[in-house]
Order: sequence, then structure tokens, then C-alpha cells
Amino acid sequence: MEQLILTEHAKIRMTARRIPAVAVEMTLLYGREKHVKGSTFYAIGRREVERFKDTGVDLSEYEGIQVVCAQGDVVVTAYRNRDFSGLRPRRPRGRSRRLRGRLVNSWTYEVAA
Repeated sequence: MEQLILTEHAKIRMTARRIPAVAVEMTLLYGREKHVKGSTFYAIGRREVERFKDTGVDLSEYEGIQVVCAQGDVVVTAYRNRDFSGLRPRRPRGRSRRLRGRLVNSWTYEVAA
């Protein structure tokens, strides 16, 4: 892997959270990649640990590590979180289903039988 580029914020957070640079490298190499809000998230979860166990790569001590990268693979921050719900795509806002019927006024629909 090429040289790891860390922002000052990432260095401070990694030190405070006791996340070694090797954990960030392993996450960038073996973690799942998700593009969210203009950033790229890399994360090692249970699935990655199980998938790479067969190939001889032990990721169990890095499970839950998430790394946020800006454009150009610059590491912005790293943290531990086993909850990946923030990486899931969100439903669009507004009504989830289209209403069928005729608009009576601005807040009432008349549904055709």
C-alpha cells in the first residue's frame, strides 16, 4: 500500500482513541467501502472478519474500526463503532407511497373505489 496520508485531526483522534496506524491500513485494504455525503467510509465488521478468516487474514482485533476519507484517500478521522446504521442509505424524505385518488383540497384525498 502507498503512503498513508493523515490529517492533523485524524492523528489526534487516532491517538486519543488508541487506534494504531496498522488498524487504519487494514481497514483501508480489507474493509467495506461506502460513499456517504461526499466522503468515503471504510469499515471492518463481522462479515469482513468472517470472509477473510478463510484466507488467513485475522481482522478480529480490528472489528468495528471505521475510517473516513476525503477525496484523494486522505484520512480525515478514524473511530470504533460496531453499529453500521450510519453507513446505510437513507429513505428519501416525504411520503413513502404515492397516494392514489383525487386531490380534494390541500390536505385531503378522495380515494376512488
